[in-house]
Amino acid sequence: MAAPRYKALVDALASDIRTGRLVAGARLPTHRALAAREGVALVTATRAYAELEAMGLVSREQGRGTFVRDLAVPPGHGIDQQDVATDAVDLNFNYPSLPSQTGLLRQALRDVAVSGDLDSLLRYQPHPGRPQDRASIARHLGRRGITADPDHILVVNGAQHGLAITVMATLDAGDVVAVDALTYPGFKVLAHAFHLDLEPIPTTTAGPDLDVLEQLCVTRPVRALYAMPTLHNPLGWVMTEADRLRLIRIARQQGVLIIEDASYAYLVENPPPPLVAAAPDITVHVSGLSKNVATGIRVGFVLAPPAAVPLLERAIRATTWNTPALTAAIACRWLDDGTVDQLEAQKREDAKARQAIASSELAGLPLVRHPSSYFTWVPLPDDARADRLTATLARHRISVTTAEPFTTSANPPQAIRLALGSTGLDSLRSTLRTVRRLAIEDAFV
Repeated sequence: MAAPRYKALVDALASDIRTGRLVAGARLPTHRALAAREGVALVTATRAYAELEAMGLVSREQGRGTFVRDLAVPPGHGIDQQDVATDAVDLNFNYPSLPSQTGLLRQALRDVAVSGDLDSLLRYQPHPGRPQDRASIARHLGRRGITADPDHILVVNGAQHGLAITVMATLDAGDVVAVDALTYPGFKVLAHAFHLDLEPIPTTTAGPDLDVLEQLCVTRPVRALYAMPTLHNPLGWVMTEADRLRLIRIARQQGVLIIEDASYAYLVENPPPPLVAAAPDITVHVSGLSKNVATGIRVGFVLAPPAAVPLLERAIRATTWNTPALTAAIACRWLDDGTVDQLEAQKREDAKARQAIASSELAGLPLVRHPSSYFTWVPLPDDARADRLTATLARHRISVTTAEPFTTSANPPQAIRLALGSTGLDSLRSTLRTVRRLAIEDAFV
């Protein structure tokens, strides 16, 4: 039996997309134009495009048309899913590192090796972490204006694991979670895996639109809010103290749990108090040491309301049983002896230097960023295509990401995010110079 006509059309277009004959960002013919070109009914062309969209090969944008997707990132996945060529400059993912860190690790391993409790590191640990490690984290949080009871702290395998157990312990499939319209891709992945209903909140230049959030909480049963009040990823804003207090008032009035992600907060000097400082009873505060220390130190921590702690412990038991004792011991030594504070100060200066390079080499482009962050957001003109620009940059061995992995609303904005923390300063300077030239040629003409 012959395949339906629309199936043959889908197969032909899919082949052209996968082989690169139709490049990322290419605008496809209108439904009517495709029907006329292929000699098929309009309904057949419409059905073919619908199937290509379901396959993740094209995206439709209201009022603009149908476009070939960038297949470097599977639909709905985060920026860290991309395969970066070994000879490409990675402006896609941040793993900031300092030359001194290798020596610090070598010394820390020596110190642990001669410690009196080495044998204990070979055994299973308490699910929320050893009491002494939780106390170290409490002291660390105290230096950041957060009064924390060690019994309300849980040691986890990085901030992403902290977010995962928070979702597992506090939310159910179908729960409505308010998020920024542009947000951390890792939380989107969790929402998809646990079948959460994400409601995007439009953003202003300084945070989420709280009027929209308040109205949403009236019209929908919002169960939780995921927020990055200090150094938002990807936009780099820091919420004012007044806006933080209003957000907390809204959450209290509507019975909303706040999930506060502070992974990049260390880059901001003297920020307003974290949400958990003013609302410890309704806030789960999540952070870690991947960005401020090293990505290989998979140690994070969760500060939670007392009622949530047993639920979070159970989620840790179900996922990893406990954080590896050796890395937790090293991390907490560094928290106590000032090493983490020292690395954070150095990385703030490093990030400022990289933003200064971005200001110089990307002059003339619209840039949205914080002056001490490791990323820069570059919005493109409405008639430009971010996936086409990323494909052009990829051909020049430069890896960046579009807005799509960050987007929780229906139509991703045309923009790219540049991660500045994963290449040397000289390489960064020349690479951003190339980015500016190609962006002007491709998108700003």
